[in-house]
Amino acid sequence: MNEKPEDVRHILKSLSRQDFLKIGLHQIAYIKPVEPEGTDHEVYSIHAADGSEIVRMDTMDMAVAALRHNDLHPVTLH
Repeated sequence: MNEKPEDVRHILKSLSRQDFLKIGLHQIAYIKPVEPEGTDHEVYSIHAADGSEIVRMDTMDMAVAALRHNDLHPVTLH
């Protein structure tokens, strides 16, 4: 694919919110540190590319390992 920048901009502008939510859905997952209510320790929440929470893990290493085991590319959020 050898698109010109203006063609790419046109394509991106035509995408709906739902289209954007699907980008990377089966390739990327996000890891975000969270502190659950009523606790004093951090856990790591894993989210699909569309933002929906999948699971929480006790450590960052566990979260990364789980994603890689499932062929997903981990991305951290702060």
